[in-house]
Amino acid sequence: MPDDARAKRLDAIDLKILAALQRDGRMTKLKLADAVGLSPSPAHERVKRLEAAGYITGYRALIDVDRLVALSLVFVEVTLSRHAAEDFSRFEAAVRARPEILSCYALGGGVDYMLLIAAGDIAGYQRLVDALLAEDLGIERYFTYIVTKPVKVQDGWPLEALLPKGAGKR
Repeated sequence: MPDDARAKRLDAIDLKILAALQRDGRMTKLKLADAVGLSPSPAHERVKRLEAAGYITGYRALIDVDRLVALSLVFVEVTLSRHAAEDFSRFEAAVRARPEILSCYALGGGVDYMLLIAAGDIAGYQRLVDALLAEDLGIERYFTYIVTKPVKVQDGWPLEALLPKGAGKR
């Protein structure tokens, strides 16, 4: 489906609702209605419609993990030795099974995957890598990049910047 067609199903108020809830998923119906220029009942009905249509997939709490535990973040480039579909599937299944692997992106170019891993310390990261290597997932090589300081961490999507100009107009 073309990008413009995705956004055209929603009007400007729907997009405002999505942006507002992304900033604060616990805002009251009244606060949401004020933010998007509707009365509470129609705003709530739109939220229910957006949920039913799959635009809103859930709500969650953002946890300040630094207050709970020491944390090391590590980016890892991974290249597999073989590039058959079953090799990718096996690797991806192993990644999904590891909660320490926060994200994994398949890439085009010279690297097959980019992982973001959370570990209690660098030794914990190395234990995870050793376990992945022991699983014989076809990892040919990997490169480790230790995060020294998070500069920007994005919690949500920049809807206004991603949507085509005029998207959501009816």
